[in-house]
Amino acid sequence: MTHRNGERWSPQEVGNYGERIACAWLRAQRTKVLYRNYRAAQGGEVDIVARQGDLLLFIEVKTRRAGGVGRPLDAVNSAKLELIERGANSWLKLLKNRRMPWRFDVIEIILTEGEKPHVNRVENVL
Repeated sequence: MTHRNGERWSPQEVGNYGERIACAWLRAQRTKVLYRNYRAAQGGEVDIVARQGDLLLFIEVKTRRAGGVGRPLDAVNSAKLELIERGANSWLKLLKNRRMPWRFDVIEIILTEGEKPHVNRVENVL
């Protein structure tokens, strides 16, 4: 992805764009986006907290440019899963309801210049 002046997007710009795409995709799936970029006091983080019916979703978004090595899901390693888990636990503490059904998902976004982004949801990554 490039700016109009020909400069490539920074990794932060690519990631932010991917999260916006993921939120729009979730809304189209009748999923309510509750929060974006949740950061817990204990260091946990969740890209998107959403709700689909009675199910609470903690979602990591991984965005890549087309032609890269591996798939976006490959970047979700054990350290990243630990951060997501800490963030999810913090969110559940705020709700004071750990019995609510919840799930960890990853949404993969593949960007190709001039084309519609490809979106893939991987459910139950933990």
